[in-house]
Amino acid sequence: MSLPQRIAVSGASGLIGTALVGHLKSEGHTVQRFVRRPVVAPDEIQWDPTSGFVDLAPLEGVDAVIHLAGAGVGDKRWTAKYRATILNSRLLGTTAIAQAVAKVKPQVFISSSAIGWYGETGNRAVVESDRAGDDFLAAVCREWEGAADLAGDVRTVKIRTGLVLDPTGGALGRMLPLFKFGLGGRLGNGKQWWSWITLHDQLRAIDFLLSKKVEGPVNLTSPNPSTNLEFTAALARTLHRPALFPAPAFALKLALGGFSSEILGSKKVMPEKLLAAGFEFDYPHLLPALEKLVD
Repeated sequence: MSLPQRIAVSGASGLIGTALVGHLKSEGHTVQRFVRRPVVAPDEIQWDPTSGFVDLAPLEGVDAVIHLAGAGVGDKRWTAKYRATILNSRLLGTTAIAQAVAKVKPQVFISSSAIGWYGETGNRAVVESDRAGDDFLAAVCREWEGAADLAGDVRTVKIRTGLVLDPTGGALGRMLPLFKFGLGGRLGNGKQWWSWITLHDQLRAIDFLLSKKVEGPVNLTSPNPSTNLEFTAALARTLHRPALFPAPAFALKLALGGFSSEILGSKKVMPEKLLAAGFEFDYPHLLPALEKLVD
């Protein structure tokens, strides 16, 4: 636990953001939330990512800014219009927040990114020093992280988040109903690597990075990634159900469009910098994590 601080959080209504605000408050921090509408509470800060407006007055004296806002990559089909939404929500929002950070100068700026940075890695394990991939999300991540650098000389941490596991949302939340009815199975050939982290450890890692003198990209993934086949088999075992209904690649492509590349693609990502800084995962292994999450 870091010392009590005043922390501003964007994206506070999302899966991670909602849980993070609660976690930080439970750890004794004072939390302010960025909102796009007129403020109605003393803990709110108005901003508009499209125009670049950020109300700086409530940010004066803040100790940390955590920026999580951005359109969900799996929320809609990747039409040309939604691809632009994915990019612009990150580029414009991060530019606005980072420029505000450069003016008010908190101790640390933690800006969201994703393991999409690495593109397709196959069976090759990658760490923070590895280059960016060449697909759509890798290009988004390059722009996204570049915008975070506008924070200037403020210590900036770019958290490259993996598959966040929580039963209330995200990929696991979507998979649970099918698996509970015995209708789940591997996705595609199941050989693709999934780099995951529990929401519990995601929150702990963000809190950890508030006070540790770490900067630049940091992978937020378990040190033990699993293949999709291992993941789906472990989930079925945890729920005491079979996993007999694989989803073929062509069906996923039809159903999900461009986002299917994230389900069928392989990213074997290791949290080298997080471990080197001394972070200890509460749930480093998949089966105990799933047993805890779906208990």
